Amino acid sequence: MPYVNIKVTKEGGPDGTGPTAEQKAELIKGTTDLLARVLGKSPATTFVVIDEVALQDWGIGGLPVTEFRRRQPD
Repeated sequence: MPYVNIKVTKEGGPDGTGPTAEQKAELIKGTTDLLARVLGKSPATTFVVIDEVALQDWGIGGLPVTEFRRRQPD
């Protein structure tokens, strides 16, 4: 009974609030299909949860994500 938790920032959607319902559905299906194909897991008992995290609550390398991105070379 696999349980997969996908965390994404609330950005990038058409209104800037996060992934669309269609994008989430694609993530759920793709993740479920991958577990079925690679590990032989039953889609009927595979759980996929998507959590959206506010951008200011996400950090990389000891920095808020916005600062981290600002420091990356173009």
